Amino acid sequence: MTNYRNLIPGLALSLGLAGAAIWAAKLPAMKSLGLSALTLAIVGGMIVGNTVYRFIAEPSHHGVTFSKQKLLRAGIILFGFKLTFQDIAAVGFSGVLIDALVLTSTFLLAFWLGRKKLGLDEQSVILIGAGSSICGAAAVLATEPVIKAHAEKVAVAVATVVVFGTAAMFLWPLMYDAVRHLGISEFSYGLFAGSTIHEVAQAVAAGKSVSDAAMNTAVITKMIRVMMLAPFLIALSAWLAAKHSGSKTQKQPISIPWFAVAFLVVAGFNSFDLLPRALLQQIISLDNLLLAAAMGALGLTTHISAIRQAGAKPLLLASALFGWLIVGGGLINAGVAALLH
Repeated sequence: MTNYRNLIPGLALSLGLAGAAIWAAKLPAMKSLGLSALTLAIVGGMIVGNTVYRFIAEPSHHGVTFSKQKLLRAGIILFGFKLTFQDIAAVGFSGVLIDALVLTSTFLLAFWLGRKKLGLDEQSVILIGAGSSICGAAAVLATEPVIKAHAEKVAVAVATVVVFGTAAMFLWPLMYDAVRHLGISEFSYGLFAGSTIHEVAQAVAAGKSVSDAAMNTAVITKMIRVMMLAPFLIALSAWLAAKHSGSKTQKQPISIPWFAVAFLVVAGFNSFDLLPRALLQQIISLDNLLLAAAMGALGLTTHISAIRQAGAKPLLLASALFGWLIVGGGLINAGVAALLH
């Protein structure tokens, strides 16, 4: 039986970090850098975790663990209220196909490069691959319970998303300015930005730098990529179950990440537009708080020394994926456009 009073100190700390991060993310300076509340929460958590947290770690342990596990799953489920299936119709089949090809190719490249060429451990490769190919920090967070990853590896993967996603946010508009004379439309740019930039906030900023129309296309394309998180997690879970059963005569059962299924169900429900707009906004605000609290709790248990031990290889993998998102993502966008138009 859980003693809920044991949860209070760690929960309060995690939620406090989340509240501070959500407030900071609204500051103009943070908005201009495309730093989301999730990113700021893990940074704040790491600062506290590597300084004063050791003095309060014992009474906070249960609440921090609860935040990392339960609040995370609840946050991923409620994330579905940011999506509707009508979003898919707005960019058409080409947008869905581009997203699927970018996601698949980026993740497979991550696995091949990370494991075969760089010799990175499987958890790090999967986390960095998920962050680069799907939706940044939220994808890293959602993948963590499926593969039971260590906090330090999650933090390293999130760091790569921050570094290269922020770079993409500034670089993508500059690339468009350089090639717009070739007749590339703002809609095409929005598709490219949404299908290749790491974080939702970064896709918003990169789209807005060009125009409101480009931003709308970028956000919708990005959210379709987010929607692909659920089938990705289910496929990942099935692959891991098959892989780890190996040559055993008794097959290891597939561990279905039910929170990912619930995330899709919620998105489906949201597509019917049954909730008042004010209530929907409150749910989204609650979701931001839960995910930021999970990030803050993750930061609290992440040790800088362990990140240093990870070395340069994770950053090297993420930089290679960044290059692929520019070149491969561009080729995929151009190829699908040529095929379907």
